[in-house]
Formats: sequence, C-alpha cells, structure tokens
Amino acid sequence: MHQFNIIIATPADIPAIQEIIAETWEPTYRNILSPAQIQYMHHEIYRTEALEKQMAEGQRFFILNSNHVPVGFASYSPVAGAVYKLNKLYVKPVYQGQGFGRLLIAHVEQDVRRRSGEYLILNVNRHNQARQMYERAGFKVISEEDIPIGPYWMNDYLMQKTITDMEAAASPNN
Repeated sequence: MHQFNIIIATPADIPAIQEIIAETWEPTYRNILSPAQIQYMHHEIYRTEALEKQMAEGQRFFILNSNHVPVGFASYSPVAGAVYKLNKLYVKPVYQGQGFGRLLIAHVEQDVRRRSGEYLILNVNRHNQARQMYERAGFKVISEEDIPIGPYWMNDYLMQKTITDMEAAASPNN
C-alpha cells in the first residue's frame, strides 16, 4: 500500500529532483533523441544552478513522495493571464503506470485554480508515449511546435486543458 504526499519543492529539494531525473531522463528520451541531445538538454535544464534559476524565476516545483521516497515531480509557471504551463512531469520508471502522474497533474491543476488559472498548457515531444497519458488526463493537442534548444530541435505538440472548476461555478453558493 502506497502512502504518498506531495510537497512544494525548495532549492534544498534539488538533489531529490535530480535523482528522479537520473532514473527517468534517459529511458524517456533514448528512442526519441540522440545521446548528445539528451546529454545537452539534461545539463542545460537539470544542473543545480539551472534548477535554482527556474525556482527563482517563479517556476513552482512539487515532489511526490511514496512511502517517504521521492518518486516523481512536476513544475509549472504562469504564461499570461489565466494560462499556466506544465513545464515538467516525471515519475521514476518503476512507479509509472500506478497513477502517480495523474496525482501530480491533479495537484498542479488544483494549485493553478487557486491562482485563478483557467488553462494549463504543456509541450510533449511528438514521439513521446506520455502524450496518451496527457490525453487521458483531458489535454488536447492544439498545435505543433519546433523549438530550438541550443544546437538541437524539440519537435513537440502543444497541448491544452481547460481547468476551470465547472462544479464550483455551477454551485448555488457562488
């Protein structure tokens, strides 16, 4: 039986984020990107200084612990108006398929709603199997994007989900 909790990550939690990435990054992208691109992006996004900068610039990170072990994390940030972006979502491979990704998405959605957010967007590589998980969570592909990252390109789908709380809006107490 899993006991889990989700915490707001601080710079002190960067080693836990890096541990999750160490187990998930290469298996996630090995069939999509070249080893050189995987290494480049890993260094650019997940070195300690890069994560500290992302946190300082307002990206909110959450760590999902199962039985007191960090098993996944997510981060998001505001884009414009009521639009927020899910920047990262990773669950260690041994814990995938157990609903932890959905728990992290639901937690991010709840936090975004508290900030009066109405839409959550994300980018997912066009060849990443995670697309199906995002679709099951209610995201829809709205466009394709080719994004330069250093000397490389990310070929992504842009996905969006409306996250307004319709039940709360329909409540007679509002």
